[in-house]
Amino acid sequence: MTSAAAPAKASPGRAVLRTETRLFLREPGSLFWIIGFPVLLLAILGAIPGFREPDPANGGQRIIEFYVPTAVVLAMIMAGLQAMPPVITGYRERGILRRMSVTPVRPQAVLGAQMGLHGVASLVSALLVIVVGRLVFDVALPGQPAGYVLALLLAIVCALALGAFISAVAPTTKIATAIGSIVFFPSMFTAGVWLPIQAMPDLLADIVSFTPFGAAVQALDQAAAGDWPSWSHLGVAALWAALLSLGAVRWFRWE
Repeated sequence: MTSAAAPAKASPGRAVLRTETRLFLREPGSLFWIIGFPVLLLAILGAIPGFREPDPANGGQRIIEFYVPTAVVLAMIMAGLQAMPPVITGYRERGILRRMSVTPVRPQAVLGAQMGLHGVASLVSALLVIVVGRLVFDVALPGQPAGYVLALLLAIVCALALGAFISAVAPTTKIATAIGSIVFFPSMFTAGVWLPIQAMPDLLADIVSFTPFGAAVQALDQAAAGDWPSWSHLGVAALWAALLSLGAVRWFRWE
């Protein structure tokens, strides 16, 4: 009588994903900044009475409506620039990636798990921002869902590619954190956190539209209004995603 077959072992990639997920969920700080902070920022801005009133200078739109796409992209900026690079460079600095390179678990599995987890967290945050905007501030749901999803995915890829690029060029966790902080504030500006892109002078808005997050926010805003996002905005976001991804692959070091 043959013995029952032993249960199949989980693949190394799945084991890494489970481990990284447990570690990720044990970091309440990262979860707050990626998922909680954008929602909190939207709530604070929505509490300003003038932001909830139609503005004739903006075609009758309310300022809070401009901040929903900004808050959506802010979660991705947090994930790509503040949360992910210190984790990956920390693994390199402690020799974890080097040791993994000689085992069946390849270092790419760690990178894939990190990018996947931060991408999912960004999507959760985006959904919460859209729901809070709709239920609390009566912001209409995206009128062009397909275009909105496309712009959203491009924005996530841009943010994670930028985080991977920082992880590639930063030799230590401290340097990765410093670079992320330096890039973080200009990214927030181009995403419209300090001033909605629609309220910027024309020349400044045109310049911002050539940045990855400026293009992403404008594409999301167009899709939210019911229009298909401008191919120029989608193209700028896609180009940045491709260039940053190529740079990350070119200069990434395992040790």
